[in-house]
Amino acid sequence: MSAKIIIADDERIITDVCRRYLEREGWTVWVAADGEEALRLWSDQRPDLLVLDLMMPKLSGIEVCERIRQVEETPIIMLTARGEEADRLLGLTMGADDYITKPFSPRELVLRVKNILRRTGVYARAAANKELTVFPNAGETEQPPIFFDGLSIFPQERRVTVRGTEAELTATEFDLLHLLANYPGKVFSRSQLLNQIWDVAYDGDTTTVTVHVRRLREKIEDNPSEPAWIKTVWGIGYKLEGKGVSE
Repeated sequence: MSAKIIIADDERIITDVCRRYLEREGWTVWVAADGEEALRLWSDQRPDLLVLDLMMPKLSGIEVCERIRQVEETPIIMLTARGEEADRLLGLTMGADDYITKPFSPRELVLRVKNILRRTGVYARAAANKELTVFPNAGETEQPPIFFDGLSIFPQERRVTVRGTEAELTATEFDLLHLLANYPGKVFSRSQLLNQIWDVAYDGDTTTVTVHVRRLREKIEDNPSEPAWIKTVWGIGYKLEGKGVSE
């Protein structure tokens, strides 16, 4: 099964080069030169992943991300310039799964895409003979559900319910919760979570983890300001409170 990817950027040289590198992996790639075209392609093709430049004509990457998130949780990687930290954080808050800072190597983009597709199961189906690195058994052996008091996690279906109601999580949010749930009570530093979930060397910016934890709390906690499950361990990182029970 070939993964389907949309890359949207108004710089033709970027889309041409990235398209070639992504297609070498056997993936189907569509290119958009502005935000409106990216939305049209997403609506028509329903891709497995989008790569969106932050600043594009007609609609910005943030606007495209926000509109898609109103409908579904298609994984999104945001392309940003070095001086756009505030906009990058806004993109993560709107629901982007990852970001890459320009200038970047197309090989880095391929690695980031592979990482997300592994976690969503698309890459595992497309390249069953390749070893998975983030969650080695994902897509290969059955992973039992994990139950907390009011919180249920179903790894095989990549599904989470809170007191019986489905929680709409992105691929990254699910993997963050799944990792914490596998080790209830264990404290993970932000750097450890970056290494485990994103699986790509970062430049020390752990804000990505902070933003994703905040988004995750907003989706599963009754009161995100006083979380019952995902606890902050000040000066260190996060842990999931409670005792999980695997079926």
